[in-house]
Amino acid sequence: MSSRERILARVRRALADVPADESPVREAERGYADSHGVGPSLEVLEDRLRDYRALVRRVPADRVAAEVAAALERRRAARVVVPEGTPAEWFADSSAELLSDSREEPVAVADLTGVDGVVTGCAVAVAETGTIVLDGGPGQGRRAVTLVPDYHLCVVRADQVVDGVPQAVRLLDPTRPLTWISGPSATSDIELNRVEGVHGPRTLEVLLVETAP
Repeated sequence: MSSRERILARVRRALADVPADESPVREAERGYADSHGVGPSLEVLEDRLRDYRALVRRVPADRVAAEVAAALERRRAARVVVPEGTPAEWFADSSAELLSDSREEPVAVADLTGVDGVVTGCAVAVAETGTIVLDGGPGQGRRAVTLVPDYHLCVVRADQVVDGVPQAVRLLDPTRPLTWISGPSATSDIELNRVEGVHGPRTLEVLLVETAP
């Protein structure tokens, strides 16, 4: 008899007198805090994103189109990928060529390497960790469109920001393709030399859209 079989035999003997309809396993009560209460969500998120070397701008709700256009102009982004479901009004002031990406008509991977960037929304953002979560929903697109281009402009509404990770997890569907982004793509070698853009965008720019009064 192997060690595994001996252990399983002991477990079976120990549970022999437990009624079949009474589970011996009890759900543990976990006193996890939803957040650490470090301050207003938008201010904390902005601080964390800047710490990760992301570019961040606070934007009034009626200035999104102007700020998207300004961001693309600063970047000299003439051709950008736009996932299906992205609000058309975001680009009302922009002269950039928009390449629509959808499940039925995806932008070819070879073309993704040649665009100047991608513009998306998000599913939720976590203030305490400075994390933006994409779930492949409308305005977010498939994972490739946010990993291949070197520049990612993400529009995050104030009502999408939560304090902590537990709150975010409850809002997300675990069966969807979740991408958790904490700043631009970066890695370090054994000597801690930072290299950016290895497995994702070298530049992450975030427009935090404030709630209209």
